[in-house]
Amino acid sequence: MSSAASAAPALAARAAVAGKTRIRAGKNRAHANATATAARRRPVRGAPLRCDAIFDQLKKGVDGLMKGDPSAKTAARYKDRVDAINALAPAIAKLSDDELRAKTTELQGKVRAGADLDSLLVEAFAVVREASDRVLGLRPFDVQLIGGMILHEGQIAEMRTGEGKTLVSALPAYLNALGGKGVHVVTVNDYLARRDCEWIGQVHKFLGLTCGLIQAGMAEEERREGYSSDVTYVTNSELGFDYLRDNLAQSPAELVLRDFNFCVIDEVDSILIDEARTPLIISGIADKPSERYIQSAKIADAFEKDYHYKVDEKQKSILLTEEGYEAAEDLLQVDDLYDPRTQWALYIINALKAKELQLKDVNYIIKSNEVIIVDEFTGRTMVGRRWSDGLHQAVEAKEGLPIQNETVTIASVTYQAFFRTFPKLGGMTGTAETELTEFNNIYDLSVQVVPTNRSVAREDSQDVVFRNEPGKWNAVRREIARMHKKGRPVLVGTTSVERSEEIGRLLDEDGIGYELLNAKPENVEREAEIVAQSGRKGAVTIATNMAGRGTDILLGGNAEFMARLKIREALLPKIVEPEEGDIAFEKKSLGGANADKWKVKDGLYPCDLSPATEALLKSAVDTAVDAWGARSIGAFDAEDKLSFACEKAPTEEPGTLAIREAFNEIEKEFKAVTSAEKVEVVGLGGLHVVGTERHESRRVDNQLRGRAGRQGDPGSTRYFLSLEDNLFRIFGGEKIQSLMSAFQIDDMPIESGMLTSSLDTAQKKVETYFYDIRKQLFDYDAVLNSQREKIYFERRRALSAKPEDLQQQMLEYAELTVDDIVNANLDPSVAPSEWPLKGLAEKMAQYCYFMADIDEADLRAKADEGGIDGVRDYLVKRGKDAYVTKRQEVEAAQPGLMGEAERFFVLSQTDNLWKEHLQAIKFVQQAVGLRGYAQKDPLIEYKLEGYNLFVEMMAQIRRNVIYSVYQFQPKRVKENPAEAQVEPPQGSSADAGAAEGEFPEVGDGQPVEAEVVTASAGKGSRKKK
Repeated sequence: MSSAASAAPALAARAAVAGKTRIRAGKNRAHANATATAARRRPVRGAPLRCDAIFDQLKKGVDGLMKGDPSAKTAARYKDRVDAINALAPAIAKLSDDELRAKTTELQGKVRAGADLDSLLVEAFAVVREASDRVLGLRPFDVQLIGGMILHEGQIAEMRTGEGKTLVSALPAYLNALGGKGVHVVTVNDYLARRDCEWIGQVHKFLGLTCGLIQAGMAEEERREGYSSDVTYVTNSELGFDYLRDNLAQSPAELVLRDFNFCVIDEVDSILIDEARTPLIISGIADKPSERYIQSAKIADAFEKDYHYKVDEKQKSILLTEEGYEAAEDLLQVDDLYDPRTQWALYIINALKAKELQLKDVNYIIKSNEVIIVDEFTGRTMVGRRWSDGLHQAVEAKEGLPIQNETVTIASVTYQAFFRTFPKLGGMTGTAETELTEFNNIYDLSVQVVPTNRSVAREDSQDVVFRNEPGKWNAVRREIARMHKKGRPVLVGTTSVERSEEIGRLLDEDGIGYELLNAKPENVEREAEIVAQSGRKGAVTIATNMAGRGTDILLGGNAEFMARLKIREALLPKIVEPEEGDIAFEKKSLGGANADKWKVKDGLYPCDLSPATEALLKSAVDTAVDAWGARSIGAFDAEDKLSFACEKAPTEEPGTLAIREAFNEIEKEFKAVTSAEKVEVVGLGGLHVVGTERHESRRVDNQLRGRAGRQGDPGSTRYFLSLEDNLFRIFGGEKIQSLMSAFQIDDMPIESGMLTSSLDTAQKKVETYFYDIRKQLFDYDAVLNSQREKIYFERRRALSAKPEDLQQQMLEYAELTVDDIVNANLDPSVAPSEWPLKGLAEKMAQYCYFMADIDEADLRAKADEGGIDGVRDYLVKRGKDAYVTKRQEVEAAQPGLMGEAERFFVLSQTDNLWKEHLQAIKFVQQAVGLRGYAQKDPLIEYKLEGYNLFVEMMAQIRRNVIYSVYQFQPKRVKENPAEAQVEPPQGSSADAGAAEGEFPEVGDGQPVEAEVVTASAGKGSRKKK
């Protein structure tokens, strides 16, 4: 938190004592000299900030004495082990490369012999530290060793921006991979996963471990290979979807994941908190899109806000007014919008949500005639994701785009539930302490603050608040121009694509050059190169919340990264094989659609290369092409080779050596310029961060502030706010509303302790509000998650079961199903003479044709002999005998067929009924909310109803499965009559003799009519949602 913000209570107290609120009005200070005393109390411009800073330092000092510095406590806790690692360093440094690599085999042997990982930590960390120094030229600091220990212990390490979190992950990943059970390193996007695998992965490969990379669009075999590696780099969404897809697999060969062991999450707050409200959903195509979406969009467009409907921006909901109901019913010529047969209300509400709450270039962008969601927290696009419940179709209708098919949920999981399945979980981020309670309560993860390697020299200025938005934007414009004129690099943080482009237009008018980094595809592709030069003198970068996530802004420019881009630009077009249907990336800003997709923007490099270095680069590229082949390797492999060549790992490969020599020379020339420029930028004050709006979470604000002042560099930040900003307008309450009406000066900043306190309170209120939503989601999802774990366990057991295990399971199903039928038809409280045994006999014949010979007399004899238990035991024996007979028949047709059929029936029935269960329990969750009016706890009601639904679903699965087994009739495949082969039912062609259908009703003792039940099973298509 800024010094001014932390001094807010004191400022508020002084304002209350003075009995007044001051307005800083630039040159117009004539009203301020009422009396000499008042003049003495009111210092000149700038003095309050200095006084506040002094007061803040005093306050921090007192707090430090009272509470203690958390980072100092962390350092003291791990000091002994850090000292032990440092003491081991000289001995490790003397080892040759082969001897250092042999340490891995030695440590793996100790793990196999039963050694505890904690006992190997010191030696393992010392080995990784030395390997990193040799391969990457980076030697982890002591504070990075502490971060690695925190992750290994299954905690969250809060490390400031620029402290090297990416390198920290290598330490616990190596240690936990020694057992051979695999480690997942999870990042927020494909770019970071690939970068980390190519960069940090070199340390693991040098030490003899394998590294895997999972990227969007990879084939099943590539994924399986990646997950089987010792260390796997993957994004949170790819890992989550692979988990769901594995639990929809129809054979063991389709599985790609192995059992979870240890997971390290980079930017853990973004994944476990910001994305906790959004479940991962795999859906199947349901009905064709309805014309009602288009009709509803037209009605929504005609409706007027606050007359036909009201918008609750806090709850993100729409409420139709009486006039809105009547108008909609008149236009649609219906009597009731909520008629369950038409459900017009759902379409109208979604259309109004699309109009008012889902805004173009804020919540989504349009690319290739598709609506692509923009993540509100990171600012990145989420290709392949769709809003559920018809909202996405409503947005497509609003924009006049082709409306895609409606979907039905097949499988879903929240990140809250998914990451809790790992036996050990660790995470790292620059901002976690403010969410300490949530990490503790929901994930059982404690947060440890890691000390910085160098003291932070950033200056956080007090927020500047304006009455309205025009005043704020003019001040932002002036601030950027002022800093740009000084030569300081400026990073401007915005909350949406729309806002970032608005600021860009203002700077265009002022003739100030800038780079735009937002969710637009042409900008996302250049993220790394934009960030690489954001610290150059006079650079202006406008970014959404994604700014710098995982990439540092180095003052003077990042010479190493720009040297790599120079090599990449020259090398990759000559070695990467053309893709099928290859179309060059469309980069309008880079010279049109036919521009080379590896070409960077003109002016990126700090200087032109010398003729000698240009010749060296050309020669190196020619050598690499000769060694690796012209346009003969995939893009991923090419990036991996380039990354390896640009580091220091030992190699004898001629192409790699040539590229490395050229890279070193290019970096040397670039560094001569950037180093001089860094000295100049540091002298000017470093990077200046301009915030244009408070986010709904202080963490995101702190992430933006953290871009400045990395590794002891100077820097400054200042937020420009308006009382009309969404956060304060929606959550500010009456106090801020009254201030808005009290201040009538539009373009003058307001300075008030009471105002600062109110803004802080509003932001905390938002954090609490969304935490409550996530907590409620967690409480409700815990119910579904326990059911999900049970159903997936049973499904996985069937998937990998041996034939004899399946046989035993079928016998159990047969017994339990007979129990269900008997219990439904016979009442123990009624005399046996009154039992409807004829109806029971007919029901058993309907259930299994092998029992068609059972009549009322047989059952009456068993009832007279042993009561209800006698009837049950007799029918259970007949049921099991029938199964054995059916199995012998099928196995005679083709050995092994019955086992495959049984497995198919279990999997398909589980998938189909689980899909229906998800729809049913979703409806229950919506319905129980109204029971609060009856003084009933909705969560308790949800648990009870959810449990009853789950028990009934599990019973229905086993009934349907054993019924399908009894009805199964193998047939010879018509396409190949000569071989007389009998195929098991598979996939959507399950009608090859399989009567895989729903079990008939268990009955109520009444006579039943004969019926024939057959059905074909289909998995349906699936896609990400």
